Amino acid sequence: MAKAKESIYELQGLSCANCASKFEKNIQNIPAVEKAQVNFAAAKVTVQGDVTIEQLEQAGAFDHIKVRAENDDPFQLEPIWKKRENILAGIALLILLLGIALQLSFGEGHPIVVTTFVVAILVGGYDLFITGIKNLFRFYFDLHTLMTIAIIGAAFIGEWVEGAAVVILFAISEALEAYSVDKARQSIKTLVDIAPNHAIIRRGNNVMELHVNDIQIDDLMMIKPGEKVAMDGEVISGRTSINQAAITGESLPVQKNTGDEVFAGTLNEEGAIEVRVTKLVADTTIAKIIHLVEEAQAEKAPAQKFVDKFAFYYTPAIMIIALLVATVPPLLFAGDWSQSIYLGLATLVVGCPCALIISTPVAIVTAIGNAARHGVLIKGGVHLEETGRLNMIAFDKTGTLTKGTPEMTHIIPIQQIEETEVLKIATAIEVFSQHPIASAIIKAANDRQLSQYEATSFQSITGKGAQAKVNGDLYYIGNVALFTDKEAKNTLPLAEMESLQQDGNTVMLLGTEEHILAILAVADQVRDTSYTVIEKLKKLGIQHTLMLSGDNYFTANAIAKKIGITDVHADLLPEDKLTIINEKKGKYGRVAMVGDGVNDAPALATATIGIAMGGAGTDAALETADIALMDDDISKLPYTIDLSKRALNIIKQNISFAFLLKIIALLLVIPGWLTLWIAIIADVGATLLVVVNSMRLMRIKK
Repeated sequence: MAKAKESIYELQGLSCANCASKFEKNIQNIPAVEKAQVNFAAAKVTVQGDVTIEQLEQAGAFDHIKVRAENDDPFQLEPIWKKRENILAGIALLILLLGIALQLSFGEGHPIVVTTFVVAILVGGYDLFITGIKNLFRFYFDLHTLMTIAIIGAAFIGEWVEGAAVVILFAISEALEAYSVDKARQSIKTLVDIAPNHAIIRRGNNVMELHVNDIQIDDLMMIKPGEKVAMDGEVISGRTSINQAAITGESLPVQKNTGDEVFAGTLNEEGAIEVRVTKLVADTTIAKIIHLVEEAQAEKAPAQKFVDKFAFYYTPAIMIIALLVATVPPLLFAGDWSQSIYLGLATLVVGCPCALIISTPVAIVTAIGNAARHGVLIKGGVHLEETGRLNMIAFDKTGTLTKGTPEMTHIIPIQQIEETEVLKIATAIEVFSQHPIASAIIKAANDRQLSQYEATSFQSITGKGAQAKVNGDLYYIGNVALFTDKEAKNTLPLAEMESLQQDGNTVMLLGTEEHILAILAVADQVRDTSYTVIEKLKKLGIQHTLMLSGDNYFTANAIAKKIGITDVHADLLPEDKLTIINEKKGKYGRVAMVGDGVNDAPALATATIGIAMGGAGTDAALETADIALMDDDISKLPYTIDLSKRALNIIKQNISFAFLLKIIALLLVIPGWLTLWIAIIADVGATLLVVVNSMRLMRIKK
């Protein structure tokens, strides 16, 4: 059987997590729908089945949810004061104030006064009542059901002022929740708006402006200074500097020449360039980032799963407690029915789990959005939480802690031969080699602008080095093993070699059959930021750091000491890294692995948290890792750890705030001091505290 068509729709007006669950169930009840999944954080729904937008909006009518196809023009964020429910709440507030004024003039029970309060309740609570009463008949108990019972109960016992106040304060609480969610979603909206929708395209002799959906691979894109890049591509002519902050978080522009990659959403600052489009709009780096961020924000963190499970039992428990508070005193202790019912209603109101339900998702969405704006892609709330609890971080050496490009550090003649002669002979042989060390030797010769010798009869000797004839003489260049079967082994400069290796150099020898002529030492240069990063990690509580390297122990250990790494494992194969990560997890618990996302894929996948370097444009890094640092710079690692720890603390604070205010308010039931005013203010106060506390995560910067 063929799989039903899958479509993604953007939503407006999806204001709470409970509403998202209800909306999802309503869609799944549509006969043509096979499956529906609502992403509350991203305000999107994925539907398998043949449905219309009208059917989807009907499913969300209870919360006035608007629906549009994902590729249509996006919804404009509606200001809080323009939303229908908030306007009605404002009108209800004015009517309530009028009622209080009339009460002072005509007295508490006057028909005009009561009528005014009833109008305030109906205007401010109309939508609430419609949903709440429907839920009540279906035995579906959510926030709307609890509030509807409380308000109707207040009116029933003649507490008109407080009934109207509860309606308005509940509307304020709902508005705060919607506002906080909208603000958190803005992190995704900002990413969506980064790349332009149109670009100037040249096809043959025709130059035209096209929508990005109509641009094809191999189209030529013309980008002027000051314009944003609309599609991922490769520069084929021109030279410029590109501001990539939107993708990688880099503060400085990056020079781009012919053959370099550019990303959609980045800003062309200087020269005019022509770019060959390499990816369709749906496959651009920014599109992948947006998709992964939306998926990440939809994934429930452990704390959120706990809260959701707790709320499932909590709401019915509150209803039972409220019923007991309302009935036990008059039935068993001859208490006043009116007073007991009033206290029961207040218990119902204060027990609403609004603040508790949003305590985790608002913090998670805000933190992941903040990270995305700074060039760090965190692929889910669970990874955010786990990063905040790390005990050890393991680093791949080459390309992570070091630049990954070896440079010549020493040329030490052993026989009567000039340095320049050594370099010219070595370069003549190494031009035939693809080894990174060969590149370092050739670069050193080019930097000195040396004239070049030509080599003949080149032969690569696997695992040892190479040989070739230069100016008619046979020369060898390679490691110690290359000379073990030659007479030259008797002239090996072992002391000098060991000294260089202990300083972090990789040593090569140049010689003939009879003599070692010179030592050539190259070293992979440590990144300028590596030492600072390790120091910052220690201050953040990461006391255990580990370097994993395929290089020799002397070289790896020298670099580790230079930057402050506490543990070193060298001479490793990729499968060895996997074994060591498993060992460290057994010893330290939560261990992160930082690598390039390709060679380190097994270790990244095994670690508690896999962190890939240089995620921009690298599909392997985006797919393999739990966290991707979008540029090739580990200086964002301390920021990511700090953000995760703070998010974890804020989640704990939010849950504590929500519980504490509820408990304090519920304890007021015992002496009979709890009023509907106190109950609703406690509920609104808890929501406000949670929202404001979560928004602090927006201010954390690299």
